[in-house]
Amino acid sequence: MKKFSVLLFAVAAISLASCDYQKNNVIEQKDARKGDDWVYGVSPDSAARQLKNKYTAKPELEQRTNAIREKMFGAGKANAGA
Repeated sequence: MKKFSVLLFAVAAISLASCDYQKNNVIEQKDARKGDDWVYGVSPDSAARQLKNKYTAKPELEQRTNAIREKMFGAGKANAGA
C-alpha cells in the first residue's frame, strides 16, 4: 500500500510539473512578412491571396513523384500513409 501511495504521489507531482513544460522554450523572432496579405490575408479570418492560385494537373509530374517515392521508400509504400 505504501508503494502504491508513493507511486501515486510521484505521478501527481509529475503531472502537475508538466503543466508548464516548455513554457521557456520559446523564441521571439521578427516576422519579415508581417502584414503581407499575400501570406496572411487581409484580415486574421481571411485566407491568404496565394491560396487562390489554381494550377492545372500534370499527370507526368505525379508519375515522376511516385517514381522518386518508390526509389526512396521502396515499392508498395507510396500510398501507405494516405
